Amino acid sequence: MAGTIPVITVDGPSGVGKGTISQLLTRRFGWHFLDSGALYRLTALAARRQGVAFDDEAGLAWVARGLPVEFRPQEAGELQIFLSGQEVSRDIRTEQAGNDASRVAAVPAVREALLARQRAFRQPPGLVADGRDMGTTVFPDAPLKIFLTASAEVRAQRRYNQLKEKGLDANLRSLFTEIAERDERDRNRRVSPLRPAEDAVVIDTSTLGIEEVLAAVLAECRSRLGMQ
Repeated sequence: MAGTIPVITVDGPSGVGKGTISQLLTRRFGWHFLDSGALYRLTALAARRQGVAFDDEAGLAWVARGLPVEFRPQEAGELQIFLSGQEVSRDIRTEQAGNDASRVAAVPAVREALLARQRAFRQPPGLVADGRDMGTTVFPDAPLKIFLTASAEVRAQRRYNQLKEKGLDANLRSLFTEIAERDERDRNRRVSPLRPAEDAVVIDTSTLGIEEVLAAVLAECRSRLGMQ
């Protein structure tokens, strides 16, 4: 049954527009949405709150298996995320949460614990899966795999602009260093390293706006899935 349900995977590093593109596709097609990165951020946040060290593989896997999480889509297209009944939508989007998630995601036992939970999101009529290994590990049979990329310099500038627009302090050099270090961890982890699937469509978003990226992805949806 699961194999007959279409999946569009959208992979890539942070700051390339994965989340925005994935949610636009989700709303356009009326499909389900998986933010796999949120699961790793939630695991890291729960571990921190429970005093589980990031080098405690067994403890982290235990946290991941019992993660009391709830996703609540909102009419405006926003996604509210709850951990143990408390909304943590903003808490898991901080720079620290992203770096913590990258460390937790490098633990093989955590990835194994979350694999079945991620695959359970594959429900009719279809799924858009946003992450780093959706096309290579979680849904290797997906009929359309997108891999978005952009230079670390561009991604740091995008994050800097986002933080400034929210009235938050930001240091461009520090953001670049954090992004480069996260990329290094993600690309060199033992299990499911960050890389495009062999049959993925790679799109460099460095010089593209969201509308241009969406147009390129929709062209692939029409070509490969016959979707408008």
